[in-house]
Amino acid sequence: MKPDLFQSPDYYGVDDLLSEEHKLVRDTTRKWVKKHLSPIIEDYAQQSKFPKKLINGLAEVGAFGPYIPEKYGGAGLDQISYGLIMQELERGDSGIRSTASVQSSLVMYPIFNYGNEAQRKKYLPKLASGEWIGCFGLTEPNHGSNPGGMETKFKDMGDHYLLNGSKMWISNSPIANIAVVWAKDENGRIHGLIVERGMDGFSTPETHNKWSLRASITGELIFDNVKIPKENLLEGKSGLGAPLQCLDSARYGISWGALGAAMDCYDTALRYAKERNQFGKPIGQFQLQQKKLAEMITEITKAQLLTWRLGVLKNEDRATSAQISMAKRNNVEIALRIAREARQILGGMGITGDYSIMRHSMNLESVVTYEGTHDIHLLITGLDITGLNAFK
Repeated sequence: MKPDLFQSPDYYGVDDLLSEEHKLVRDTTRKWVKKHLSPIIEDYAQQSKFPKKLINGLAEVGAFGPYIPEKYGGAGLDQISYGLIMQELERGDSGIRSTASVQSSLVMYPIFNYGNEAQRKKYLPKLASGEWIGCFGLTEPNHGSNPGGMETKFKDMGDHYLLNGSKMWISNSPIANIAVVWAKDENGRIHGLIVERGMDGFSTPETHNKWSLRASITGELIFDNVKIPKENLLEGKSGLGAPLQCLDSARYGISWGALGAAMDCYDTALRYAKERNQFGKPIGQFQLQQKKLAEMITEITKAQLLTWRLGVLKNEDRATSAQISMAKRNNVEIALRIAREARQILGGMGITGDYSIMRHSMNLESVVTYEGTHDIHLLITGLDITGLNAFK
């Protein structure tokens, strides 16, 4: 494994917009990535294995629920700090960022916001410490972009609920201790339920043969007459808006994370272009290579400003779902484009595990689809600016 020589690009001095706490959080995560993630990630991705040994380290750098109050085990940080942690983790690998993003935005977030005090005290500290891992059950075999059509249902049996159905493409599910599952009641209303490992009829088969997110563990959630205690219902919010609000938090984190992947590809390509000689000079001296690099840093700079401003709006509780969709879509798109251009700069070396670029490129093919596809996010923006619903 080559040493991790990453240097973060900052063409417009965006660091000046960050507080000292923001920089400390980012730099702490960056050091952890360089020391613990970078040296092993290529081997784990090649083997399509999830590095469980990183879970404790992720907890130590505050990657699990960083904005959750300290009384529940979180770090009590702001939204920009959360974004910077996701940026640094995905700079290392999208799959590792996914693990932290799911734990934070899709498991801890709904328990904190929709759960009661007993649920917060029972689950959040163990999730924050990494003692427990959680997952989020929304997507189904027949319902991806249309989550409202879900078929997973539960019935009120008097002293408990009876849950039946299935979910797929669930990050963390094979190792999860709990799952926040979205299902319809007998009236067709969507609710969140906390399902715990060990409940009869609950299984989490792993998904194999992935070409993307190979260092992330993915699986299904199967519910066959699972008895759910009534105290495991998230009573604070119901309806489709409840899981979509969780997805807003996750998409916000992805917008920062994809930027991290783009930064890593650019930094790798820039260094290679300065060192690789052809026709008696560095390839970075050729016009076409400079064009590629100049376009990369331009898009990265625009994305840095976009995410920073979105973070400010999130801190002020003024960020809209449509604004979050725009950032997620834009930043994943530019990261994919940068990964492909960076791969070309490296030529044949770009496809090898000696460099991170091809792994980022494969990972981003999942990121551009999950938490809302590229096209769906375009339609969300279209609806917001026209007031005309293309989904109907």
